Amino acid sequence: MHRFVLICALVVGCGQPRAAIQEPPTQPQSRVEAPRPPAVADQPPLAPVDTSADLGTRKTGCDWPSFLGPFGTGVSPEKGIIHPWPGAGLRIVWHQKVGIGYGMPTISRGRLFQFDRYGNQARLTCMKNETGEFLWKFEYPTDYADFYSYNNGPRCSPIVDGDRVYIHGVEGMLHCVHTLDGKLLWKVDTQAEFGFVQNFFGVASNPVVEGNLLIVQVGGSPKGPETSPTLELKGNGSGIVAFDKLTGRVVYRATDELASYATPVLATIEKRRWCFVFARGGLIGMDPATGKVDFHYPWRARILESVNASLPVVVGDHVFISETYGPGSSLLKVKPGGYEVLWTDADKGRQKSMQCHWSTPIYHEGYLYGSSGRHDNNAELRCVELETGKVMWSRPGLTRTSLLMVDCYFICLAEEGHLLLLKVNPHRYEEISCCEVRAAPRKPGFEGELLVEYPCWAAPILSHGLLYVRGKDRLVCLELIPEKH
Repeated sequence: MHRFVLICALVVGCGQPRAAIQEPPTQPQSRVEAPRPPAVADQPPLAPVDTSADLGTRKTGCDWPSFLGPFGTGVSPEKGIIHPWPGAGLRIVWHQKVGIGYGMPTISRGRLFQFDRYGNQARLTCMKNETGEFLWKFEYPTDYADFYSYNNGPRCSPIVDGDRVYIHGVEGMLHCVHTLDGKLLWKVDTQAEFGFVQNFFGVASNPVVEGNLLIVQVGGSPKGPETSPTLELKGNGSGIVAFDKLTGRVVYRATDELASYATPVLATIEKRRWCFVFARGGLIGMDPATGKVDFHYPWRARILESVNASLPVVVGDHVFISETYGPGSSLLKVKPGGYEVLWTDADKGRQKSMQCHWSTPIYHEGYLYGSSGRHDNNAELRCVELETGKVMWSRPGLTRTSLLMVDCYFICLAEEGHLLLLKVNPHRYEEISCCEVRAAPRKPGFEGELLVEYPCWAAPILSHGLLYVRGKDRLVCLELIPEKH
């Protein structure tokens, strides 16, 4: 099978005539759970306020506490990046070997949280984000083995909320620990609790925090003889599960959908809160407070070995979804109880607007920018007009890429390890700088050690002026925004 992997970020022309509002198919009612003892509760729940000392010394910028950053969009609000880059590339602040996995760290109050695997232990490591200095670690045993011989480490990033950090393991273990010392507060074995069959590459959907809830795409299924995914596999009403974030108790469970690799997306549309989950079989729109499902929009390739991994992109009352194995992209206009299809790639053959694999496109001023293509040899970086699906430009030859947007630029990481600085431009591909991330050479006239190597499948992150990139086995911290003194 050709290479495809998820971590645990998308025909030319306008869409077809607008369809009528679609009524949602019948969905099972969300089930509210009676309180039950949490898996671990050896101390009273702590308030979700981090009172620990801020270890950071850089005074400008912001934290990166969850997957795809403070807004969940891959966009940083920081300003003042170096452009163009020096010939030797950005200054390396520190770098460290990391374990097996695909996820990027998260950063809060001067602490960096990295989730990887070492031997048969899944490990959450806390370090000082400015220096890489070790602070503490939390470990638990794991026996996950990948069906397709990719690595057996976590796909998800940690999620920091106040004084707590949550990790979702590739085998389905959900843990909550204290940010200060890694003390275990509660845990849930979601595979044992809800009975899901291992997905192609294990669990790779990051949980999200909404108020007092931790919303998790679980994708449970009835217990049976299946040990691997099939087209006939059905759900058991625990497609999406909301836990009390302080105790681990189940608050509700909703839908018969199976799990994908796409993280749920929270949004406010016309004063109403929404949760959009691009599950294995399509897009779910629901109320995150109650789990009440408004609609289910079927969207998946017809072949078994296909996945949905790119996150929905919400712009106003429009929701864009994309996959790379079959139908491509679609744009919906959503409302309570239904949706309207604005355009779709489904019947456009090979000329699709965008076919996102695992990387989530970034929206800016009417346009989407993202990597389109299933394989490294056919992937293109594209700019697409959101309202019509019109391809404004495409750039082949970069392999599959991941983006971070900051200060009107894109930091673009190609899967082979090249780091690029691109100007955000809907009219043309505009490359400003390109480099490999290498250590200083040991001898004059020699190249330094290559620090970021294939596979580079996780998008760069930025916190307080420091840029973090990861390849196969190393995390590198670079100075993108010099600190003003």
